[in-house]
Amino acid sequence: MRKRILSGMRPSGKLHLGHYLGVLVNWKKLQEEGDAFYFVADWHALTTEYERTSVIGESIDDMVIDWLASGIDPSKATLFIQSHVPQHAELHLLLSMITPLPWLERNPTYKEQLREQTSRDLHTYGFLGYPVLQAADILMYYALLVPVGIDQVPHLELSREIARRFNFLYKEVFAIPQAYLTETPKFMGTDNRKMSKTYGNAILLSDTAEEVWTRVKPMVTDPARVRRNDPGNPEICNVFAYHKIVSDEETIQKVDVGCRTAGIGCIECKKWMYDHMEKVLAPIRERRKQIVESGVPVRQILAEGTARARKTAEKKMKEVREAIGI
Repeated sequence: MRKRILSGMRPSGKLHLGHYLGVLVNWKKLQEEGDAFYFVADWHALTTEYERTSVIGESIDDMVIDWLASGIDPSKATLFIQSHVPQHAELHLLLSMITPLPWLERNPTYKEQLREQTSRDLHTYGFLGYPVLQAADILMYYALLVPVGIDQVPHLELSREIARRFNFLYKEVFAIPQAYLTETPKFMGTDNRKMSKTYGNAILLSDTAEEVWTRVKPMVTDPARVRRNDPGNPEICNVFAYHKIVSDEETIQKVDVGCRTAGIGCIECKKWMYDHMEKVLAPIRERRKQIVESGVPVRQILAEGTARARKTAEKKMKEVREAIGI
């Protein structure tokens, strides 16, 4: 049997470059190598968007169109909606019965979000238990590889611990999943914080070329470069970090030397980076336009994938119920 892969995304709007480089590049690669399940994590979105649920439903089509434009192929991967597979909720409930509370409270992502998302009340059971639902998603499909960003690794480790605990208490039912990181596991926003639409620092896959340049042009560089002839240190410059991801080796070397010697200005440096970034974004933008104009039936694709996912999930839940004895 081909190795099983599972990953999901929260429908909170159109996707950005960090999603593409950190997740979708992996998804595209892994759909060729294994049995891939990629899902719309709408229940997960409720953990932070419970007060404005309309954004979840409105975002599903846009997000899946971005998947398709990035090369995700529904003939090679099963695309489905989490909330349309009720077995996820059942497994989440059962796993929550055996998950020690301190495991959840020490999760670094949980603590970070409580600090940063001050405009929302995240002191809820659902938000604290987010990793248990994530464990249910993963363990349901016997997933051996889970493509994640580096900030999600603690969640995956918790899924592994929950799987081991269940197997020890009852029966060897769950495989122990492994994280699969991209070469670009973390891509910072234009303000050098985590790239996020919430922070307003994201470059969207659906942005026009003009909008991308509007976001790139004001990016902060080395503060020591007050004047054009001031030398700088590229290692502390966010624009140079982008260069190392999207540019070729020759350009990276030119920028490194040019910045240190004041041989190039910051606007020139940003323009070179923008040109290379457009080589990544322009093909996605064009495919997205074609998908929208041709009327690709996104909801039908999701309905067919959901039906396949539900069959797989029910098979696993029968094993789980038998193991527990209920």
